[in-house]
Amino acid sequence: MIKITEKPIDIQKVIDTASCLGAGAVNVFVGTVRNQANGKNVVWLEYEAYETMAVGEIRKIIDDASHRWPLLGFAVSHRIGTLKPGEVAVAVAVSTPHRKDSFDACEYIIDNVKMNVPIWKKEVFEDGEEWISARPAAVAEKA
Repeated sequence: MIKITEKPIDIQKVIDTASCLGAGAVNVFVGTVRNQANGKNVVWLEYEAYETMAVGEIRKIIDDASHRWPLLGFAVSHRIGTLKPGEVAVAVAVSTPHRKDSFDACEYIIDNVKMNVPIWKKEVFEDGEEWISARPAAVAEKA
């Protein structure tokens, strides 16, 4: 399952979709909206996406991960729209035969979603707002 949605993410559905009876491990990453960034109070976040391209890029990341680790199942769900602190912005789940592969694959997927998928985030503070780069500065410098 790869899903870009304006609705709240059903974490249990993400886990169930990724789960497999042959798996010895299911690893889950849940990214939430924090209430502070750069020393400022976050009022809300706004996520926008080029949805068709985002799904395609996530598919490429999953395909690459499946060549690196023995994925038995996966699910990625990312919110768009307005989210308040405490809400779930993204959930990634993978199942593999063993835990180390599960941890590594899940980390690889979320790191690459954040770096390569056309989903943009605007942080809205009490005293202003700021669009956050889809690519962290260290990665952008290497490009």
